[in-house]
Amino acid sequence: MGKKRTRQQNPEPFLPEDDASLFSSKSRSKTSKKHQKEEKYISSGISSKILKEALIQQKEIREEAEEQHNQNNPLRFVEDQPHAEDEEEDIDDFTGFSETQSHFGTYDEEVNEEDEKLLEAFLSKDSIPQRTLADLIVEKIKEKDAHVASEVRPMPKLDKSIIDLYKGVGDYLSKYTAGKIPKAFKHISATRMWEEVLYLTEPEKWSPNAMFQATRIFSSNLGSRKAERFYRLVLLPRVREDIRKNKRLHFALYQSLKKSLYKPAAFNKGILFPLCESGTCSLREAVIIGSIIQKVSIPMLHSSVALLRLAQMDYCGTTSYFIKLLLDKKYALPYRVLDSLVAHFMHFLDDSRIMPVIWHQSLLAFVQRYKNELGKEDKDNLRSLLEKQRHYLVTPEIGRELNNSLNRGEKQDDLMLISTPMSIINKPIEEDRFDIPDVPMEED
Repeated sequence: MGKKRTRQQNPEPFLPEDDASLFSSKSRSKTSKKHQKEEKYISSGISSKILKEALIQQKEIREEAEEQHNQNNPLRFVEDQPHAEDEEEDIDDFTGFSETQSHFGTYDEEVNEEDEKLLEAFLSKDSIPQRTLADLIVEKIKEKDAHVASEVRPMPKLDKSIIDLYKGVGDYLSKYTAGKIPKAFKHISATRMWEEVLYLTEPEKWSPNAMFQATRIFSSNLGSRKAERFYRLVLLPRVREDIRKNKRLHFALYQSLKKSLYKPAAFNKGILFPLCESGTCSLREAVIIGSIIQKVSIPMLHSSVALLRLAQMDYCGTTSYFIKLLLDKKYALPYRVLDSLVAHFMHFLDDSRIMPVIWHQSLLAFVQRYKNELGKEDKDNLRSLLEKQRHYLVTPEIGRELNNSLNRGEKQDDLMLISTPMSIINKPIEEDRFDIPDVPMEED
């Protein structure tokens, strides 16, 4: 469902799809030529510094204005939303998901129960329970007021009319299937105390379709940092709970995860990293959430950051699954990321545990994609790793890839030196001047 946007002035004539694409390509070419002319006067380094400084100043001005307007009113809007009307119109047109879709995700890969049990050996035993928005708000309330320590769900210090309003909104969202979303709920993302107000609606009781609508609203109207908190405290706990109970993910929740990935930085920090750092990510969770990573395009920069972070965190068996999915996107990764991945695999050199198959597969994917970008020392280290950690099918393939590859910095012409000895290359050509082949002559 795309956004429905209309223009009041100077409407453009309708163009067929092919003509529209041609028109947009011409406008892009004109714009690129204009930028090429400007580059003659301003270098890219100077322009980037100017842009960075301008953004910093703009942020400071906006924060000062917000602080003045919101000093005494916790529910005052904190940011303008230029596309709020378009987004609301699109959200209110939601007709729900059909019953055939509502209980089944779009992931095709089945989970092998034997593999799932093997990976359980790599789960952390000292894991920290998943924190939700309710846990965070209740903790804040009890820190400020010791008298509410005995209450099951204490209320934040807000006006009673506001509390009653958003309790009613929460009751509506718990039964929501399709149609319009209350305007009071849409305004939560624009308030200063948005977490406390969201807590009043009891997100853990929302229907799956309401969670999808909420994800659309918050991913569009919140900044990356606030969207990250919504993903981590509201969306992720709900997704994990649904998978744990039903052994699969509700279609609306699956679409919520898919929608959240349109803010890739917030998705990494709010969904992927907390899931892997918890130490309790099951294979079923990895397959379901990984299918979204596999299908949705992620910018190279965010994929690189994700690989770097996954390689450096404490190992959980399903971490290898996410590493393999990101490696299969075949991005040109910086050397720092490649070196971190080598160090990640070398960490298991002296590990006495038998590594799961997915670990060997992730190592194979890494070597296949980036074998020519690894240094000679890295390849020697990986060969020594293969002697300790072996799989009868995967390990020979990894060794073959390492042996038939260039080292970092070598050119394609140097590949001849690997397979052909230098003595044969430098051997002089010997000719016999009397060994002349017969040349057929034309008869007179």
